[in-house]
Amino acid sequence: MNPVMTGLPMPCCFRRPTKPSHTHHSSTTILLAGALAVCLLASTAGCTNPRVEETDTIKVIATILPLADFVQQVGGERVDVTVMVPPGASPHVHEPTPGQMADVSKADVYVKVGSGVEFEITWLDKLVEQNRAMHIIDCSEGIAVVGGDPHIWNSPANASKMVENTCEGLVSVDPAAADHYRRNLEGYNEQLAELDSYMHERFDGATERHFMMYHPSFGYLASQYDLTQIAVEREGKSPTPQVLRDCVDLARTHNLDYIFVGSQMSPFEAASLAEAINAETALMDPLPADYVANMRDVADAIARELE
Repeated sequence: MNPVMTGLPMPCCFRRPTKPSHTHHSSTTILLAGALAVCLLASTAGCTNPRVEETDTIKVIATILPLADFVQQVGGERVDVTVMVPPGASPHVHEPTPGQMADVSKADVYVKVGSGVEFEITWLDKLVEQNRAMHIIDCSEGIAVVGGDPHIWNSPANASKMVENTCEGLVSVDPAAADHYRRNLEGYNEQLAELDSYMHERFDGATERHFMMYHPSFGYLASQYDLTQIAVEREGKSPTPQVLRDCVDLARTHNLDYIFVGSQMSPFEAASLAEAINAETALMDPLPADYVANMRDVADAIARELE
């Protein structure tokens, strides 16, 4: 952490007498020098970069719920995590509340997705202005953003890298607890490896490998497991009549039974398309608070479509 460095004002209580006596000149000079040295020491004490103490709790802000989960998994009791985009809200349109801005002003660390999430594009600079001392962790380092799709976390392989970036960021501000963070990272990466194996079990034997998502949030998952996500929304825009006709044709070609909708959206937006292809709408959460449990549910939902 890099606290703002401030100096204490020099006290004005030490003034030389207007008519110093010769006999006290030496002792007065010594007293003045000693007092000034003490004051200078006090004024520069705040200019050091203090280490996080073992008893400190690090205040962390995360943009979205999956990142908050990653931070908690790695940080454990060492971190106090607040999320900017709360459950049910969309990072495409959410605006921070006054209470969230107050939390930002007191935060030690901000964990960002870094892949082009609209909330960060719109607000991150303003959040940094609120607290320039925050250490920023970019979870997207080492991950290729494909086609402008910001949903990089929805792939176990990417999640593993994002958790590693989170761990190294926490170590950089709290090196005394490095072993704690890295032990937790190792344990959570084991869970992600088990999740990857589970997804292979659910997907690898399927002949049909297409699924339809109203808002295309699972492109990275599809890429990792050789699936094809059919997007209804494209470039963040509602589908045109031609796009809807294309979706109907694709759904019939691939015998799709579901149109998956994120829990941040109303399923009614996809209802007319579902009716046109004699399909059902089903929820599939792209912004979970419990990443591993939710991604198992996502695997089960897609696997039902592939049957």
